[in-house]
Amino acid sequence: MKKNYKMTICYDGSRYYGWEHQPDRDTIQGKLENVLTRMCGEFIDVLGAGRTDAGVHARGMVANAVFDATDKERGGRERTPDEIRDYMNRYLPDDIAVKEVREASERFHARYKAVGKLYRYTCYDGLVKPVFQRKYVTVLEKRPDVEKMQQAAAYLEGKHDYKSFCGNPRMKKSTVRVVDKIEITRKGSFIYFDFHGTGFLQNMVRILVGTLLEVGKGKIRPEQIPEILEAKNRQMAGPTAPAQGLCLIKVDY
Repeated sequence: MKKNYKMTICYDGSRYYGWEHQPDRDTIQGKLENVLTRMCGEFIDVLGAGRTDAGVHARGMVANAVFDATDKERGGRERTPDEIRDYMNRYLPDDIAVKEVREASERFHARYKAVGKLYRYTCYDGLVKPVFQRKYVTVLEKRPDVEKMQQAAAYLEGKHDYKSFCGNPRMKKSTVRVVDKIEITRKGSFIYFDFHGTGFLQNMVRILVGTLLEVGKGKIRPEQIPEILEAKNRQMAGPTAPAQGLCLIKVDY
């Protein structure tokens, strides 16, 4: 009997072309679908809570899929959620892991039922290059002014039209989003940017970080942020920060 299963997944996105399935390219969704298709003997569609960009990582991506978990090699016994998890982890590459599998209601949808997401962007500005963290941080040449970036971040919190921070110039749907928390903290040589909101536009978090770093360098004043928001013009905001520093921490339901 087919059931809806909710999966929590973590992955190192360094060698993938993002989450979304693409022909002839390695993607997270594609790898998950390949393993479940192997397990079930028919194509299984995996639905993710969002679409992380190429090179972006995740500690708590959520997805769901509807399939029959019958183990035909063991007399038609239904696999438990833990057995599904273990099967997937056995055949997934080492840079993708399923942390948990749970039965979900028929109406659960990883994307449409999500009410919030938490992303973390990590920068490093130490004197010695971060050998073991190099794939998960963006290295800065100079130390940015964290206090000024915090002042700028306050203007970016709330409900706004974030068109200036959208990487898709052809976006036809609404670019209004709610970002209820932006926290910028320093721990030693690491700077963490935490963004929590109801949803994010394409490249939005990376453009927000790129803009805040321009503030930290003194190229944009914190008081200019409302003007950038009001302009609804991508050219007014800062550059798109590199993908490797970004990680999806969790999805709220």
